[in-house]
Amino acid sequence: MSIATVGVHVLDIHVIGIESIPSGSDGALVESISFSAAGTAGGTALVLSRLGAAVRTYGAIGTDSIGRSLTDLLTAEGVDTRGLVPKSDIQTSSSVIPVRTNGDRPAWHCIGANAGFGLDDLGPDALDGLDHLHLGGPEFLGGPVAGELLGRARDRGITTSADLLSGGDDPGLLEWIGEALPHIDYLLPNDEQVRGLTGSDDLEAGARSLLERGVGCVALTRGADGALVVTGDEVVAVPAFAVDVVDTTGCGDSFSAGFITARHRGLDLAAAAEFGCAVAAHVAQGIGTAANSYDLATVEAFAEAHRSS
Repeated sequence: MSIATVGVHVLDIHVIGIESIPSGSDGALVESISFSAAGTAGGTALVLSRLGAAVRTYGAIGTDSIGRSLTDLLTAEGVDTRGLVPKSDIQTSSSVIPVRTNGDRPAWHCIGANAGFGLDDLGPDALDGLDHLHLGGPEFLGGPVAGELLGRARDRGITTSADLLSGGDDPGLLEWIGEALPHIDYLLPNDEQVRGLTGSDDLEAGARSLLERGVGCVALTRGADGALVVTGDEVVAVPAFAVDVVDTTGCGDSFSAGFITARHRGLDLAAAAEFGCAVAAHVAQGIGTAANSYDLATVEAFAEAHRSS
């Protein structure tokens, strides 16, 4: 399976074991500090590659040490990073995520170069040979531009998916990305984004309102409650796997990667959602998107073992 991920790339810096923010210029000891490749394009690319896809990724980074580190992390995972365009006038996007001892994870985020990425940054051969195109953060391009890119892909017979980075609570966000929705085969938001976009606390009703906007399928994550998949003909609810959660950073991106992989392997919606939840369960047991060591066979065995039990 050949996949391109396009859009948001972030370097996440995780600070584990935060009790409180020290006052003044005081310091405090923490359990660990680490960093990982993330973002709705970058994080998804990493997981897709671990699951066996041939992945190339496109986005904007700065000409800084953060951008070099992010590129190195993705390259080490087998992702083709030649589509990451360096921007000399802005830093690479990054987040600092202090993980409290109770599991809460507030974040400081710098949008950085993600705001400077456009279709002109894509080479003429960006869509060549693809089976699937995943757009991470259509809100950064805007509906007309995102729709143009996704429309080009579908005209070539390439299936498409998209995931949002924004929380969904901006009242104008749905209209902002509206023109892209009819070109999305799989929209992969979380529950808060669906509520924010549609104003509905009923997730199925919210998903259906997105279908009415032209989306082919809404596969949304619900945290500890698993996933809900809604199409014009089917509604499937899948529970999450019971694991010891360490950090949920990257779980949405890992679900997206698992769901996309499973669908391209011919699995039905329920099985694809279950596989996405199984990938997310692996990531949740460690720190960041690159947590733990897993591949397609590992996740399949995990899902089968839990299904049998």
